[in-house]
Amino acid sequence: MTTLPAKLQAVLARIAGAARRYGRDPADVGLLAVSKTWPAAALRELAAAGQRAFGESYVQEGLAKITELRVLGLDWHFIGSLQANKTRSVAEAFDWVHSIDQLRIAQRLAEQRPATLPPLSVCLQVNVSNEASKGGVSPAAVPALAHAVARLPRLRLRGLMAIPAPSDDFIAQRRPFRVLRELSEQLQADGLLLDTLSMGMSHDLEAAIAEGATLVRIGTAIFGERR
Repeated sequence: MTTLPAKLQAVLARIAGAARRYGRDPADVGLLAVSKTWPAAALRELAAAGQRAFGESYVQEGLAKITELRVLGLDWHFIGSLQANKTRSVAEAFDWVHSIDQLRIAQRLAEQRPATLPPLSVCLQVNVSNEASKGGVSPAAVPALAHAVARLPRLRLRGLMAIPAPSDDFIAQRRPFRVLRELSEQLQADGLLLDTLSMGMSHDLEAAIAEGATLVRIGTAIFGERR
């Protein structure tokens, strides 16, 4: 059986290969290991192999892992849908939130982020494929929300995130990622200091990197099918 560290190295090799293929520096593309539903022991094994950033979608599960693995000094990213009654726990424990699509959620996070911690890094989730079943703000609404979030205290707007509709066609995979990149470029031209495009998963990371991804969210290719 292939070990988790070996799978991690295979994913890192995919990322580096894609970056070089599209004229990018592999060091400019980070890996977020999507660890939701996997036990802390698996994360500990990956941390020993050098992985630092982990993504969780369920607040209570994530909090338990953060507590158990606190001594390792890992980076914790909340990537799931965030309900208003869970914002305090996330604001107090996580380093990043990728799924902001409402100003009121961002406002609650800003109010609840402890002053003793660094500003909470946040991304806006954009519904680039216009799927009713997925969260995210429409591309047209991104500029207004981005400028409003950027003004909030205790938050640092880092960039944009998207989960496009799946496709097996490489050209089709690139289109929604291009939309996200162009939105980011527009916001930067408007004066926002963004450095993150959180896009690309196990099946489409190459297309995302081709369009400028700075952080790919990988679960299946490291852990296998979700438990």
